[in-house]
Amino acid sequence: MKKLSLLVLSAFAFFAFKSVETSTWTVDKMHSRMGFSINHLGINDIEGEFKTYTCTVSQSKADFSDAVIDVTADINSINTGEEKRDGHLKTPDFFDAAQFGSLTFKSKSVKKVDENTITVKGDLTLHGVTKEVELKMVHKQTIHPMTKKDVAGFTITGTIKRSEFGIGTKFPAPMLSEEVMLDARGEFTKN
Repeated sequence: MKKLSLLVLSAFAFFAFKSVETSTWTVDKMHSRMGFSINHLGINDIEGEFKTYTCTVSQSKADFSDAVIDVTADINSINTGEEKRDGHLKTPDFFDAAQFGSLTFKSKSVKKVDENTITVKGDLTLHGVTKEVELKMVHKQTIHPMTKKDVAGFTITGTIKRSEFGIGTKFPAPMLSEEVMLDARGEFTKN
């Protein structure tokens, strides 16, 4: 009887303390975009993106309600489709790429909103300033028909105020909106 009790306790301990598997997802840059937009003169939204970036997502829950997101982007890779504007954005008037060469986002918490939507809070470091921001993440998941690997799609949106990061302070809101819309869309493959 004593051996049976010990065996049952050992089995319980094994299953009760079994580690939870954490999965890491890597961005498929061919099917992804890290974009933003800002309004010019109150009449037109100008879009841009960062062409060079890394992004990983890790989670242990299938619904991504415990997701951890880590993003780094190279400021020098900014692309708005206009070379002259891109060059100006890299100067001290805006991003000051020579001094602040990258932006980072590191999630701190997530909150499930519904089946496919999560609110993500994290630290955004941009232009030498770190601020907590809140983003909305919508995700979908499937099996890739050719590779048979798990793939997930994420759309991450949010709004930041450029003045809070000291960006473009010489340019008043009637010229460039204070709000910058973030819009990142990506496909990720489970490692």
